[in-house]
Amino acid sequence: MATQRWHHKAKELLKIFASSPTEILYLITVTILSLLLPLSFLLLATLSAAQYHLQSLLTWNHSTKTFPRLLYLALHLNPAILYVLVSFVSIATLIHSLTGKITLFSNSPTSVHRPRLFTAWVLLCAFQVCVGLGIEGGIAAGLYDSDSSFGVDRSLLSRVIFLMGLHETMQLWNRAVVKPVVDDTVFGGVARKERWIERVLMAASLGGLWWWKLKEDVESLVVMAEAKKEQLMEVGVADFVGWWLYYLTVTIGMVRVVKAFMWMASVCWRRTSTSEIAPVESRDNDDKV
Repeated sequence: MATQRWHHKAKELLKIFASSPTEILYLITVTILSLLLPLSFLLLATLSAAQYHLQSLLTWNHSTKTFPRLLYLALHLNPAILYVLVSFVSIATLIHSLTGKITLFSNSPTSVHRPRLFTAWVLLCAFQVCVGLGIEGGIAAGLYDSDSSFGVDRSLLSRVIFLMGLHETMQLWNRAVVKPVVDDTVFGGVARKERWIERVLMAASLGGLWWWKLKEDVESLVVMAEAKKEQLMEVGVADFVGWWLYYLTVTIGMVRVVKAFMWMASVCWRRTSTSEIAPVESRDNDDKV
């Protein structure tokens, strides 16, 4: 049975790459746009660490006068908007994880409703502008030339749970925002069922980004408030939101872990019940004979 399933997946994969370039372009586009969410976490952590270093050197007020307008927007206004957008998607993911559905992001399996499609377009464009502006401003300021991490190594369990929560948030982002927009653009509004190759590419891209940069830099969000308290610096609203956003993602990961344990317990209970019922039925049949 397992061999037939893998054989079917291999044939499906060959069919995808042997078909028109539209299918390949569709997979690439969905994967790249899905990375906007983890890139937002990375960007917020990098900008937060940069603001901390600039504030600790007491050169922030002087530097903002000489920065170009694009860089000023990237370091001040852009993170505030991005915090709101990422928090919105993260809260929606937590509600979806706890309840199993959320009206705003629910969609039909065969078509995309226009009001929800418009919301998806607005969110996707807002994320693209904020991430693009933040990366461009960060490069202009030289934020990526030096290490922005604080050297704080959190436990492996904490990192794994955060990664699971980020993957869960990325899945909702992909299904509720990215796919409706791409389906409407490429296939004229006909919603396509999510395939296993899309899930594999999304998980692989997130894993690569996590291993390359995200696993260390994202922890700046949670240690920022503690570092500023130790240095007797003012803790701003952005620092608190970053700390809250990190643990919100950890909470989503913990919900996923609890659900996995509950599923495993239910499977074991069903197998145990089946194994107990089978001997009783066999004894009843022997008594009848």
